[in-house]
Amino acid sequence: MKKIFLLLLISLQLIAGMIKSPLLTYDEESAVATIKVKTVDLGMSGFIVHKIATNHSSILKSIVVIGFDKESETATLKLSEYVGLRNNALPTGNWKVKVGDTAILAFGYTRALLIAPTEEIYYRISKSVKIQWLHPDIFATILSFQGHPTPLKEDFDIMSNASSVGLIFVYLENRVYTLDAKSFAILSISDAPLPQKDVVLPFYTRVHNIDAAWWGEGSDPLEEYAPHYYKLLVEYNRHNRKLYEIVEKSEKNIQDLLRDFEIGEN
Repeated sequence: MKKIFLLLLISLQLIAGMIKSPLLTYDEESAVATIKVKTVDLGMSGFIVHKIATNHSSILKSIVVIGFDKESETATLKLSEYVGLRNNALPTGNWKVKVGDTAILAFGYTRALLIAPTEEIYYRISKSVKIQWLHPDIFATILSFQGHPTPLKEDFDIMSNASSVGLIFVYLENRVYTLDAKSFAILSISDAPLPQKDVVLPFYTRVHNIDAAWWGEGSDPLEEYAPHYYKLLVEYNRHNRKLYEIVEKSEKNIQDLLRDFEIGEN
């Protein structure tokens, strides 16, 4: 057991440090920028900060790492609208992203949400990984407000923005998947063979009833734990070969997810 959680801790330490680096290049038309960084994981998210004046700055765009060249130590970033601090009552500036602005990655990686199928698994992992945990009851409350007893990616987005959570841990079939909360990209996969009995749906929480909307995606109660979360992982990690191999060998009835991958020959 100690070995299992040592692997989890090592994986967490590798991705936990916040990264700051000035933009080397920026192409407004393609919304792509580059920075210098010694190491970074694909799928890491963050934002661009523009300095307005001494002691004053503004967040302009969200970013996700879409490429990394180890030889040149250059990361490629895709920019998109930043919605983390949206407030219609506040004015917005007309500043634009420029070379020299600061890219900040892995912001919020000190806070995480754990999705686990049982109370025992939840407490074993949460007590072994030293991080600030957002209790799943809070996420269940968000789901109830949204009317989604089956969690959707948009629900995780709302949770992340509201609670400044940077990481999501999902326990599936003796493995822990560490995800970037914004991009849902898999940052690491750790073996964690833990005993599992009855599964709590949609995940372990002390909230006994999640309100459902009248209609729409996510409004139906979740019927199976593993297939749903595998589907979410595959949707946002179509090029992940390790996930492909796990799904391929899974004992669950999820083989139809294999056709959703986009895996090259190499």
